[in-house]
Amino acid sequence: MKAYVVEKIADREFKSDIKEVAIPKCGENEVLIKVSYSSLNYKDALSSAGNLGVTRNFPHITGIDVAGTVAESNCNVFKVGERVLVTGYDMGMNTNGGHAEFVKVPSSWVARIPDAISDKEIMTFGTAGLTAALSVNELIENGVTPEGGEVLVTGATGGVGSIAVSILNKIGFTVVAISGKREKTYYLENIGAAEVIPRDKFNEESKKPMMSERYAGVIDTVGGEILANALKYIKYDGVVTCCGLTSSHELNTTVFPFILRGVRLIGIDSVECKLEKKQAAWEKIASKWKINTLDNITNEISLEEIKDAYELLLAGKAVGRYVVKI
Repeated sequence: MKAYVVEKIADREFKSDIKEVAIPKCGENEVLIKVSYSSLNYKDALSSAGNLGVTRNFPHITGIDVAGTVAESNCNVFKVGERVLVTGYDMGMNTNGGHAEFVKVPSSWVARIPDAISDKEIMTFGTAGLTAALSVNELIENGVTPEGGEVLVTGATGGVGSIAVSILNKIGFTVVAISGKREKTYYLENIGAAEVIPRDKFNEESKKPMMSERYAGVIDTVGGEILANALKYIKYDGVVTCCGLTSSHELNTTVFPFILRGVRLIGIDSVECKLEKKQAAWEKIASKWKINTLDNITNEISLEEIKDAYELLLAGKAVGRYVVKI
């Protein structure tokens, strides 16, 4: 089969390309999936560059998302021909991932694709969409409502940010987006942002320890200074979710938002969260949270185009979601 393979050729030196490799054999309690679509994520790009914090086993097939049909099943849960997907867990990290014609995974990682959504659509969401949906869900379950005020989304042109903006707009929230890409203002407005704030302007205007209350909630996808500054604007009893670190893994803040306004900061993990929670999120994504702006945020590519897309991701120049047609 064809697969996108990363190889270690020397210490701290890696190369990646499409190769012919053996179709994996399905073991006990495993499922072999014939892949129709995968996607690209920042973690995939790091893996392709040999980032040891993501992948330590080489040669390695990238791809932390996959959708397709069951080609072989050695478990009691899934039957041959069922439409399924996998996101997260160890797939695409130290276990071979979805940028291949077939992928073998433990059956405990596998979720069913809801009937109301196609393989391509669910991969447009992928890990990014799942993370966005889990973030939105936390806001709602913790009392944030459209009537309560605006919701801020950081890193809004990225995969998680773009889908978060779209879902929030779909279900009635007023969304304010932050982005470092000034030229993408129209893109963000087109997918549902009521206002777009340039990242440098936001940081420059947020120097005080606390700012005037504005946002009922925040979906932060980048961490670092932007998250620290966003916390300063949250209304009393507001909620902030945090799921990314492309800006920084550090958070230099004060306790003021938490002890003066009762702000709650909630971490989002879409990798190891329970399969039942993932399946519930996919059902929402396929129904009442299914957005009509998917085409606006989707870049469909082939295996041959993955390398160029990785370069854009690592350079911070990617916009929207990359869907890989296998």
